Amino acid sequence: MEYILLIIGFVLLVKGADVFVDGSSDIARYFGIPTFIIGLTIVAFGTSAPEAAVSITAAVTGQNGIAVGNVIGSNMFNLLMVLGACALVKPCPVQPSILRNEYPLSIASAVLFILLAVIGASSGQGFVLSQTDGLILLAVFVLFLITTIRKAKQNPVRESFGNRKKPSLLKGVLLSVFGLIAIIVGGQVVVSNASAIAESFGVSQTLIGLTIVAVGTSLPELVTSIAAALKGETDIAVGNVIGSNLFNLLFVLGSSVSIHPIQVEIINLYDAGILVAVSLLIMIPAAAKKEIRRGWGLLFILLYAAYSYYIIIR
Repeated sequence: MEYILLIIGFVLLVKGADVFVDGSSDIARYFGIPTFIIGLTIVAFGTSAPEAAVSITAAVTGQNGIAVGNVIGSNMFNLLMVLGACALVKPCPVQPSILRNEYPLSIASAVLFILLAVIGASSGQGFVLSQTDGLILLAVFVLFLITTIRKAKQNPVRESFGNRKKPSLLKGVLLSVFGLIAIIVGGQVVVSNASAIAESFGVSQTLIGLTIVAVGTSLPELVTSIAAALKGETDIAVGNVIGSNLFNLLFVLGSSVSIHPIQVEIINLYDAGILVAVSLLIMIPAAAKKEIRRGWGLLFILLYAAYSYYIIIR
């Protein structure tokens, strides 16, 4: 039965992502908001809803391995697999403003996570994130939101529709809502059944968090970004990845820790260090060519395969 539900979950994810991208694009055009801003906010937060649900629930129930592993694993999947797959579909331009602001912030957020955990070790209780640390992460997230909203107001898009009708706001909102519901439900169905299948084979909690749960909760980002790339909305695809990573590190982890302190394993810090290194690697094509081309996309996918092999054998 789990295998059948797994297939149903995938169908909901793919169809929901297609509808969600259409709705988000309509909203962006209606208000004259740059599509990469929509990708950084509405699309990114919507597709990261499964990560929030899983990590916060895991933190409350004391499943620290899943709570932290899900966030780090999801971000690795977003950077290497999602960006890589999108670049294979269509070369993805990277907005200069993202390179100056949001992308460095995503790297800084991963470094902040490591620093907070190391500082927490001074208490003598091991690497731990306290509720105060959670509030710090949430404060940075609020600052990011305020800056992004201000940027959207300062740089409205003046789109000429010509003979085309202006997109319907109601239709855009309805498509986004229904698409998001399908994405979230599909993500939950995939994660719960994939985890059940994995547990039947005796897979550990930490490994489940870093692999099956992380990949499962990141499937909305993958299918949404690929759908956006196929429709030519590459700004949404790239913005979705960067925004989702910021949302995961700052809001999801911040909310989880604010509700209940989380014990961080040393292996989580190693993975966070790898995340920072990967983020810096992606800066090379993004800064040099202002886009991520197919060759780099293939490299990112191969690197994710190597990383997956590493965390399984260790």
